[in-house]
Amino acid sequence: MAELQDKVAIVTGAASGIGQATARRFAEEGARVVLADIEDEMGRQLAHDLGAEASYVHADVASEAEVEAMVAHAVATFGGLDVIYNNAGFSGVTGGIEEIPADGWAHTMDVLLKGVYFGMKHAAKAMKARGGGAIVSTASIAGITTGISAPHVYNVAKAGVIHMTKSVAVELGPHGIRVNCVCPGFIATPIFARSLGMPSQMAQGTVETIRPLFDDLQPIRRAGRPEDIAEAVLWLASEKAGFVTGHALVVDGGVTAGTKWEPSSERARMLKEAMGAED
Repeated sequence: MAELQDKVAIVTGAASGIGQATARRFAEEGARVVLADIEDEMGRQLAHDLGAEASYVHADVASEAEVEAMVAHAVATFGGLDVIYNNAGFSGVTGGIEEIPADGWAHTMDVLLKGVYFGMKHAAKAMKARGGGAIVSTASIAGITTGISAPHVYNVAKAGVIHMTKSVAVELGPHGIRVNCVCPGFIATPIFARSLGMPSQMAQGTVETIRPLFDDLQPIRRAGRPEDIAEAVLWLASEKAGFVTGHALVVDGGVTAGTKWEPSSERARMLKEAMGAED
């Protein structure tokens, strides 16, 4: 049987990138999917592509009213809610600590952290009525380490997503609701390129254009793909992860573990001598 057969799922930020890849995987695995985004044209096109078991709804996750309406739409359209993937996001305000405007800080936190809170809050009620469910959110390795040069507010918001995931998992576990997050590494999408301060014209380019820039940034020598994250989210949402909650799943090609070990010629010579090898 498909992993999400007859489950009802919401994916926010579903129109492109990781959200789109995940929505497609959910649909392939039998889910009825509500696609939420503010990019209406792309969202409606994806719903059309996925067929009758998909529905698009406009939802700005920084608005509690719109998130509440999004969950109500899922319940009204498909009869309930089993999975929510709080994925919508953007790179947010940038700059040094003396330069960040207060309104930029507030808006970035509204989308990246408050939006996840709204998703958890309104999904929980629907899932309790269903007898359980799975909440998955997009955090980032930027919430674990500051060594990737992401913007300050983005770093803080993603760390907040990780900690909120753990806290809410403790509350909702007895209700049969699992709460986890995924921490992507260098994933070749325009939004990630912008978060690293790349020029907007480059960030808006195709994934094929961006991907080579990410190939050598981690021990696994290729850029991360949206599909890599989609597979992780699918697992967390499925019963295969039925005993997993409060977890931040890192999917980063090893970048948080360190760089690939490449011995210098001198070190290589010493190793050969130590092992009795000949040139």
